[in-house]
Amino acid sequence: MRIGEIAAVVGVTTRAIRHYHHVGLLPEPERRPNGYRAYTVRDAVLLARVRRLTELGLSLDEVRDVLADDAGRDLADVLEELDADLARQEAAIKERRRRLGVLLAADPGEGEPISPALAALLAKAPHTTSPAAAKDREHLTLLDATGVGGEEVYAALGPLAADPGVLVLYERLDELADAAEDDPRIPGLAAELVAAVPDEVFAAIPRDGAVVSGFKEALLAEYAPAQAEVVRLVMEAFIERGRG
Repeated sequence: MRIGEIAAVVGVTTRAIRHYHHVGLLPEPERRPNGYRAYTVRDAVLLARVRRLTELGLSLDEVRDVLADDAGRDLADVLEELDADLARQEAAIKERRRRLGVLLAADPGEGEPISPALAALLAKAPHTTSPAAAKDREHLTLLDATGVGGEEVYAALGPLAADPGVLVLYERLDELADAAEDDPRIPGLAAELVAAVPDEVFAAIPRDGAVVSGFKEALLAEYAPAQAEVVRLVMEAFIERGRG
């Protein structure tokens, strides 16, 4: 192969190949009588390896060290390694497309960068205009971004998200937007909200008190006084129930 041909096969520029020759990273093949360099399959494999390593972020000096460690290996071994690496890349791309498909199917709205597991959970929830439900969604998105959420938690929340009765609880919380902090409806609603959450959810929630404590303060500030009292009672019950 000529330099243009090997460059096309590997997917690099002829300028890059000449630079690799110049810095001693890629041996320069013998020239034929016509003056052209003749590249072999082994040259192509080596060049492909250089390209892969540089794409991974290695410097040329680091690439040189890696190649030195591989000196003397059979061509078949190197080819098998490259094939395995391509298989890993193919699997990674397939997984990324699967995750993207979940996000597109779930229609997360406003393009929040949520995980596929959370997107699948939100897709189970019936449509509602409840402000309280919208807040819950925002809070889940925040927890998802900070790593507090997870597939196990979202899977446990699945039946709850799909339960139409939960919308009634959200609507009752909405009704407390203008209520006093000592409204008599508060304890009963808080108890019903706690009772609605399956035990599996508590088993899946991480026991990181610092995260819960920091999140609690910011969350309560977003609600009206009576609503905040409901949420406070619910969160305290959750923490206590999670310890059991």
